[in-house]
Amino acid sequence: MRAPQSVWFQNIAATPADFVLYGGVYILDVIGTFGGAGAVTLSRRGPDGSTYMTSATAITANGSSGAIALPPGTYRLVVADTTALYASLVRIPGE
Repeated sequence: MRAPQSVWFQNIAATPADFVLYGGVYILDVIGTFGGAGAVTLSRRGPDGSTYMTSATAITANGSSGAIALPPGTYRLVVADTTALYASLVRIPGE
C-alpha cells in the first residue's frame, strides 16, 4: 500500500503554488463561491517542464471529482472566478 497523501487549500481565491503528488488514485473536493465562469481545474506539468495539462474535468460548483488516477508529478489547482474556496486532494487508501 502506498503512503497516505493529502493536499489542502483554505479560503483561497487565486491559483495557489504548485505541489507534488506521489501518484495513485485521488479524489478532489471543492467548496466555494463560484462566479458565472467559476471553475477549479487540476492540471499537471507536462514533459517539457513548463506547460500544464488538464488532469481532471473542471469542477464548476461545490462537489467532488470522483476517483481520479494520477501519475506522479507536479500539479497545480487552477482557480477561475471562484472565491472563498476550500479544496482537498486526497489519495484514496487501499490501492
